[in-house]
Amino acid sequence: MGAKSMPESFVVAIDQGTTSTLAMVINHDGQVVASGQKEHRQYFPKPGWVEHDPLEIWQATREVVGVALAGANITRHNVVAVGIANQRETTVVWNRHTGQPVHNAIVWQDVRTEPLVRHLAEQGGLDRFQATTGLPLSPYFAGTKLAWILDSVSGARQAAERGDLLFGTIDCWLLWNLSGGVDGGVHLTDVTNASRTLFMDLHTLQWDQAILDTFGIPRSVLPEIKSSSEVFAHAASNSLLRGTPIAGILGDQQAATFGQTAFSAGEAKNTYGTGCFLVFNTGPEIVLSGNGLLTTVAYQLGGDQPVYALEGSVAVAGSLVQWLRDNLQLIDSAAQIEQLASSVPDNGGAYIVPAFSGLFAPYWRGDARGAIVGLTRFVNRGHLARAALEATAYQTCDVITAVEADAELTLTELKVDGGMVANGLLMQFQADLLDVPVVRPVVAETTALGAAYAAGLAVGHWDSLDDLRTHWSEGQRWVPQMADEQRGALQADWAKAVTKTYGWIDDPA
Repeated sequence: MGAKSMPESFVVAIDQGTTSTLAMVINHDGQVVASGQKEHRQYFPKPGWVEHDPLEIWQATREVVGVALAGANITRHNVVAVGIANQRETTVVWNRHTGQPVHNAIVWQDVRTEPLVRHLAEQGGLDRFQATTGLPLSPYFAGTKLAWILDSVSGARQAAERGDLLFGTIDCWLLWNLSGGVDGGVHLTDVTNASRTLFMDLHTLQWDQAILDTFGIPRSVLPEIKSSSEVFAHAASNSLLRGTPIAGILGDQQAATFGQTAFSAGEAKNTYGTGCFLVFNTGPEIVLSGNGLLTTVAYQLGGDQPVYALEGSVAVAGSLVQWLRDNLQLIDSAAQIEQLASSVPDNGGAYIVPAFSGLFAPYWRGDARGAIVGLTRFVNRGHLARAALEATAYQTCDVITAVEADAELTLTELKVDGGMVANGLLMQFQADLLDVPVVRPVVAETTALGAAYAAGLAVGHWDSLDDLRTHWSEGQRWVPQMADEQRGALQADWAKAVTKTYGWIDDPA
């Protein structure tokens, strides 16, 4: 009899995003074998407020894992590890005894904490915590959202002081539930997510007590901080994945960077999703931005030294297309945007600045709101569709200009990923504006891939970062075709359009 072949082994990646939850089964070659995906509801209780139901997200996670396993025709016995990537900054507070959230999750886009930000800034400026945390004061980050819940939900602060409540970003919420919830769930997060709270010291990778005191946050609600690649826990006995090590956690943008194998200083990627996020690897060096960027942890592998990054965060990218679909009903599906935009040769002089939640990097203007400018009777729906796509490319250019100033180097090409990179018109316009090639990998779902890689490394499924690099391959490349004069004129008009959004809100809240 011949030797019996070993069954193939896989990693399951959970990518919990702003609009949907995705589970993917990844093989050893870094290829997607099967997936499951489910959207969840978006709640907008007031202008500028955005919420999710944490219980709906947890239920969706369980469902899509089942769909992915069934699609791959495998069971937990074929799965060596689970990795989690998550929408960052989105904040959940729940009761450790009942597992019930005390409030809907407050989403990263939410701006309700602007009054708190202004109050804290009056005492020490928007950059008062930047040297410690790498972040400016902004409603974007999880810390302000946690403070709001403790101060605004009846009984929450008292329950927190008693030790009854737990806080976490979505990774933390999923890990706690996957590992048993009220029946032994672990309360842990990783350095990348912790670095988005406004509470973590970038140098020590621990919570900063002085900042917690400033915000009035009891230490007992916070998770313990771990690296991005180690065994956090094992899936609970009531899970389809029971006994499987949960061994990788990365915030979604760091996960995409990891999935793009941008492991070295000077490498960068841009993810085009609900928002748009450029991450530029600075290696072991903490580079504090003088140009409106964030300093963040890119990843940490077990006991190794952390790797840091500069990041430019754009709040609205794909969600502008959703807005055209859902609010204006200009299109029936997001996929139609490219065809409509292609019906005209340019934007007709119209610009959309989607400052729905204020402006993020590099402006950080909480008083800004969205604007459509340059309108004439000539402008039609095709021009508006094109202006919506172009807005993402312009915002990316603003961020890359800031990165080049901070890092004192010039980008030579841009690696891209995320849902919007299927849009060839947008990718070509991005290459034209940047005047550098734009490169999309074969596997565009790099967020899930990065979570899988972090988990697989922790359990020895992959040997090294060099091993992972061999799995990256170029799928498509767009090269610049625009004349310098046209590029300059367009960027000047965009810069003018951005200024028209300033000061719209006198008392942002």
